[in-house]
Amino acid sequence: MTQTSSSPKESVHKLILDAILSGDIDVKDQISERGIAERFSVGRTKVREALRDLINDGILSAEPARGTFIRELTLTEMREIYEVRYALESMAAHLAAKHGPLPELAAYAERFEDMRNNTANYDLKEIDEYGAEFHTEIFRSARNEKLLQIYQPVRLRLATALTLPRYYEPDWVLKALDEHIEILKAITDRDSMLAQSRLVEHMAKGFETRMRIFDRLDGYSLPPLHTKGMT
Repeated sequence: MTQTSSSPKESVHKLILDAILSGDIDVKDQISERGIAERFSVGRTKVREALRDLINDGILSAEPARGTFIRELTLTEMREIYEVRYALESMAAHLAAKHGPLPELAAYAERFEDMRNNTANYDLKEIDEYGAEFHTEIFRSARNEKLLQIYQPVRLRLATALTLPRYYEPDWVLKALDEHIEILKAITDRDSMLAQSRLVEHMAKGFETRMRIFDRLDGYSLPPLHTKGMT
């Protein structure tokens, strides 16, 4: 089957998302139709449609008398998204181990080991982003398309709002790398219960780290992640 190319609106949508995820567009930057159109040399109609979709997806926020900005998560939203991710990702790890890793997931083992043994050759951003891709690949190895479709917008919503660990918790990025190695080993060994357990622990630690950062920066506090009974 021949794949069809993305529509102009989808292409603009991706260009804006890529700029947000890379940090080229900051949370403090006002996002205008004209600015995006000039930046990417695209028509304003397609920009308007893409911005509207991103607002509907909860990625952007249109603020009266101020403009359009990246929508920042509240602490409650953060907790709720992590609880959803917790449920989805633990199931994905269970299914991936049950079926066995696809070649694309198995290939992460060699790269992870190189990152761990030659950390100086990689920057933290690269390690962090590779780890984020690893999570998506677990869903593909789960071989459940509906599960992946539910997960992708949740992951995207979090990814556009969170880059703090790269700058404030470099040790956490390396610890997360070790946890990824252990999760992949459990999946490769076809131990579904262990894979699920390790993924759950990994998610809980990530949530605690991000909440600690928010508490340090803003003086906020948040109830703990509800994980009881999920394994």
